[in-house]
Amino acid sequence: MASQGLTYDGCNFFRQRLVLSTLSGKRVKIRNIRSKDDNPGLRDFEASFIRLLDKITNGTRIEINQTGTVLFYQPGLLYGGVVEHECNTQRSVGYYLEALLMLAPFMKNPLKAVLKGVTNDPTDPSVDQLKYTSIPVMKRFGIDGEGVLTPAKCMEVRSFCLCLRTCIFLYSVRVSPQMANRIVDSARSILNKFIPDIYIYTDHMKGDKSGKSPGFGLTLVAETLNGTFLSAEQVSTPQGQGDPVLPEDLGRNCAKLLLEEIYRGGCIDSANQSLALVYMTLGQQDVSKVLLGHLSPYTIEFLRHMRDFFQMMFKIETQKPAEDERKGGDKVLMTCVGAGYTNISKSIK
Repeated sequence: MASQGLTYDGCNFFRQRLVLSTLSGKRVKIRNIRSKDDNPGLRDFEASFIRLLDKITNGTRIEINQTGTVLFYQPGLLYGGVVEHECNTQRSVGYYLEALLMLAPFMKNPLKAVLKGVTNDPTDPSVDQLKYTSIPVMKRFGIDGEGVLTPAKCMEVRSFCLCLRTCIFLYSVRVSPQMANRIVDSARSILNKFIPDIYIYTDHMKGDKSGKSPGFGLTLVAETLNGTFLSAEQVSTPQGQGDPVLPEDLGRNCAKLLLEEIYRGGCIDSANQSLALVYMTLGQQDVSKVLLGHLSPYTIEFLRHMRDFFQMMFKIETQKPAEDERKGGDKVLMTCVGAGYTNISKSIK
């Protein structure tokens, strides 16, 4: 029996719609994709993302009109296996990897993906950020980030603890090594006021191994007493695009973003809210709860799409912090009953 289809207008939240279409098995039609732009239709990075979805599924049907302004996507079965993909350089590898983290646990075969492309950009999370924040979220649901061990299980996480330590992951390529020191000093000038326990990892590359694009970036990860990871990230402006960024400004701004993330609190940082919610939705038919900080605009739209594709409605309760100011801002307790998702093509052993 053919699954019911959904129709959307515009290019916003393109990945969300295709990922949830793939998981739910519901076909989707997206119209008016930049139809009023001077350069209408799909961008190259979006076409590359569609090709990646085609590689990890079996039987997917894709139709794009001549101008690229209308996409019809009928998802096939999530197959997995060994996949190599050349990511379009308009977006970094993180753009593609975020989607794979949502899809990988529900594939017929464990996914081993080799992605080639730009490692960092100002828009998407870096591999470092995903490694140190997304993989721990997966482990909370009983999922091994390096392979699919079990389906997502129900979860209840409500505790919130103060920051225990902060890690600084700094990289610089084809620039002076002094850039790294300047970034570290400026980030420390903010963070050391709150915690002295800071670990620094720097990676300075030069020569053939450093690629062709000069630049630098900073990933900050705070670990709480109960093993929660909160992160912030900043990257220098690509050469020839916009105003250059001083290392001192980048370090200070990134440190302030991390402090803001800690103030928001919750058990999962804002960059991984949607990852946790999709695991809760597709998990066992049991009650799952998670305490989040302020919901990001991306997460709010993700919840709307979850309702469209899975008819999933979350119970949302706002929790005011106690008089102790160290508890940060208002929290949101999200509760749902899992759909008990299974991949019908997955063999039982």
